[in-house]
Amino acid sequence: MQEFLTAAQSFPAVLFSAALVVVIAFWLLVLAGAADHHSFDADLDTDLAGIGGVPVTVSVSLMVAVGWFSALTGSVLLHRGHTTGTLRAALAFGVLVGALLVAWAVVRLLVHHFRRFFADQPPPSRQDFLGRVCTIRTGSVGTDFGQAEVAAADGSTAIVQVRQLAPADVTLSAGSPGLLYAYDAVGEFFWVSPYDRALDPGPPPLPRTNRRTPPRRTA
Repeated sequence: MQEFLTAAQSFPAVLFSAALVVVIAFWLLVLAGAADHHSFDADLDTDLAGIGGVPVTVSVSLMVAVGWFSALTGSVLLHRGHTTGTLRAALAFGVLVGALLVAWAVVRLLVHHFRRFFADQPPPSRQDFLGRVCTIRTGSVGTDFGQAEVAAADGSTAIVQVRQLAPADVTLSAGSPGLLYAYDAVGEFFWVSPYDRALDPGPPPLPRTNRRTPPRRTA
């Protein structure tokens, strides 16, 4: 046991040991609901490394785990060899490079087989807000200025730029509901029109079940 602890605290296994602690802490936060396993999908592109198609946190976590095990095994063998000096440093660096290559190869193989279980999700787009009801947040909305708050499908809200065609029959003011009906990609704003919540039919009624009324009994 002491041999493995010594190897885990020596170069190069100590690098993977520190990374493994970070990975374990991250997944504990995910289990506690304080983090999302898709947190870094937009920040890192793993397709170039051949390990794309799954969440970045999953592929990186697998690489760290496999790299740690490979580096630990190499470090144990290195300690048993009783080499010193420049040769030991060169062998340790070779263990580091070998552990990285083994981790990359294993994760790439696993991702290739399990990629189909992770459905591709299109990136969020401003077009998703079209047809949604918003709430005006500025004092007025004109042809050159206006902001509104709109809720996305996942429940999150965003402040978007809105404009209203002139002449307008109804003036939109702060707190007024509006309907986003078009998007101007050049100006990066939405065209908005007044919206009457009273005209919203709401969810469709539940279907009625055919029930027969039992006959009344006469005394």
